[in-house]
Parts: sequence; C-alpha cells; structure tokens
Amino acid sequence: MALNRKDQLKALFGTAEPSMAPATPSEKTQETKTAEPEAARPRSASGAVKAMGLSLGGLSKEIEEARRLKESFDAAERISQVDASLIEASFVADRLDHGALDPDFDALVLSIEASGQQVPVLLRPHPDKPGRYQTAYGHRRVRAAGKLGVPVLAIIRPLSDVELVLAQGKENSERRDLSFIERALFAHELIARGFERGVVQDALSLHKAEMTRFLQVADAVPEQIVRAIGAAPKIGRPRWMALADLLKSEAARVKAEDEITSQRFRDAASDERFNLLFMRLQRKGQSIVGAAREIRDDNGKAVANLTVTKGKARVDFLERMTDGFEDFLGQELPKLLERFEQKRGGSAGQG
Repeated sequence: MALNRKDQLKALFGTAEPSMAPATPSEKTQETKTAEPEAARPRSASGAVKAMGLSLGGLSKEIEEARRLKESFDAAERISQVDASLIEASFVADRLDHGALDPDFDALVLSIEASGQQVPVLLRPHPDKPGRYQTAYGHRRVRAAGKLGVPVLAIIRPLSDVELVLAQGKENSERRDLSFIERALFAHELIARGFERGVVQDALSLHKAEMTRFLQVADAVPEQIVRAIGAAPKIGRPRWMALADLLKSEAARVKAEDEITSQRFRDAASDERFNLLFMRLQRKGQSIVGAAREIRDDNGKAVANLTVTKGKARVDFLERMTDGFEDFLGQELPKLLERFEQKRGGSAGQG
C-alpha cells in the first residue's frame, strides 16, 4: 500500500489516518473480520511526535537547570565585610549634599544601627592603592557604617573606570534619588575627564537631546554657586536655565557671591537657598542684603519674600504653591485689604 506525500506528512504528525490504495475484495473481507470500533482503539501519537515531545521536555529541563545554575553563581558572589576606613569614594562625585547637608543621612544611620545594612555596596580594588577599595555605588551606606564603626557589607569586583562609571550612574538612575543639578554636574565632570558622550549617556540613561540640556546648565551656572546651593531636589531644568540667564552679567555674579555668603542663605535648606538667590537676582536696582522682608510660617520656615518698592508691594513665594492656591489667594486678598482698612480706621478713631 502506497502513501502519497500529503498523507505521509499527516501521518507523521498524527493529524489524520493515512489513506491507502483501493483494497481488493479479500483485503476488505479481512478488514471486516479484524476491524474494531473507532472508540475502542486508543489513538497513539506517532513516533516522530513522541520523539519531539521528549526533545522539548529535555530542552525545558536543560533551560531550568541553566537558570538554577546561574542563580547559584549569582548567589555565590561573595558579600565581604570591609573596614570603612579602607574605602574611598569614586573618582567622580555624584552627590552635592553630604553630612549635615544630607537630610536623609541620619535616618539611614539609625536604620543600619537598628536593622543592619540590608543592601551591599559595590566596590572595586583601588587601582593605585593596594589593600584599599573604591566605591562604585553606596557612598552613603559606607559613610553611615563608618560613623557607626561597623564593617561595610560589600560586593567586590575588578571594574575598569568605564565599568565603574556605568555602575555608578545606572544605580543612581534606577533609584531616582539624584536631583537634576546633581546629574548635570555628574555628566559634566565625566565629559571633562575624557569619557565619551555615549558612555555618559548610557550611565545616566539619557537621550542625546537630554544630555545636551544637562551640559548646557552645568556650563552656564558657576560650579561654586551650584555647590553653595546644593542638590535642590525640587528644582528642575527650567528654573536652573532661568538662573543661568540671570547670571550672565558680571554684576549679577557679584550679587550672587554676596548672597551665598549671607547667614540667611547658609541657614536655609537647599531648595530655599536656590529661591533666595533667584529672588535676589530678579530684584533690579536692589543690591543690599535684606531689601526684601522674609515671611515665615508658624514653624519658622521661610515661605515668601515681601518686597516694597515705591509704595508697591510684591510677594514672591519660595516654593511652588499647591494647585488652586492662586484662586484662593484671589478670593481672600480683598477680605484682607478690607480688614486692614477697618483696623486702620479703628486705630485712627481711638487716637
């Protein structure tokens, strides 16, 4: 009995019973004697399908074994305990606020003291100092462990400069805990050290256009002013670009130097320092410190500056107000003016 090509393929994959050449009368009689009901005969997959199933099953097992092997290798990457005094920072800084200027540092110290260091840092053997290490990421954890006098939990890898920069940048990008200006300075310093733009873009997960804007800001605002302001986590690119425009003249830079050395500037938080300088540079013809009256809330936090020039008053809020505040202020301001006139009239009548 011959099978045509189509029926051979169907038979191979078990999709149909093979069709045969017409049977002779004797063959028909024999089929009648030996035939069983369709339901009584169990259908079995062809040998080729069975072999394919066995192959796929074996492949799945191999994939699973490879996955388990990889996990065991990953877990086997030893976490070492390293004396914090042997660890140095990366050759390029990524944070502006350190120590007392870092509002979250004390909380990190308390967390490590109470629960231990939960996430290891990444170190490399120092390229120039045998027996010492250099941090790729985890600088704050290293400082916190040093303050507590406990060993640093660390993964140690032999990293090149490029690999260290990529690890450092990607860790910060994924955690999203660097401000705009910190990332801009990080990019600027890497370019200044000779790293290719493509490497820096990969490290910070930036598109080409974003990279250009970062470098524009870092070039336009003097570094000493940026470092005096600090991380300014609530201040984005548009405000930094506006500050750069205000700093174009030499007179503006002199005024800025005067502001960043003032006591009120030093006592303020980072975002407030940015706003104090920004407002100072916006005031034309006013160069003395304290020309604007500072308005503080019940907790003593500066919330606005009140400037009076030629009998006209202007209020500049130091932080972005909640949506809808301008409508509220517009409704309440006439009432405040009315209360003021009533109070002033009452005081005049008593005199």
